[in-house]
Amino acid sequence: MSAATEAAEENMSPVVPEPYDIIGSAICFVIILVFFWKYALPRVQKMLDERAEAIEGNIAKADEAQRKAEAALEEYTAQLADARAEAGRIRETAREDGKKIVAEAREQASGEAARITAGAQAQIEAERQSALVSLRSEVGTLAIDLASGVIGESLSDDRKAQNVVDRFLAELEASEQAAAGGKK
Repeated sequence: MSAATEAAEENMSPVVPEPYDIIGSAICFVIILVFFWKYALPRVQKMLDERAEAIEGNIAKADEAQRKAEAALEEYTAQLADARAEAGRIRETAREDGKKIVAEAREQASGEAARITAGAQAQIEAERQSALVSLRSEVGTLAIDLASGVIGESLSDDRKAQNVVDRFLAELEASEQAAAGGKK
């Protein structure tokens, strides 16, 4: 080996490349950079844009679905509130109808009781009048017999006998009324 090659080898650094290696590497780098800049990068950018649009579209669809779900929930809630209000109105109507039915039944029962009571009062009054007539007849017969025994003559004239009985009963009623008035 020659002294020039030995000196050149000594000056060569294992870290720093030769200038022709640097120039060749720079030319290759620029060619690859231009290729990526012109062809690969636009395709990657286009693919990323399409992906972003798809994601944005899906987000928009999800937002729309969310709005629809919220609207459906609000509608359901409103329908539920309406149904509850309607149920309350139906319950109130049923209560009112029940009260009316009970009132009508009470009124009918009161009417029936009044009718039965009036019938019973009429029957009692009829029986009282019948008993009074029967009692007058018996009292009259007894009074005539008693008066005949006291006077000593027979009261066979029915008209006279009836007048005597009526006068006796009138006096008896007057004395009862006077006694009742005195008690008060």
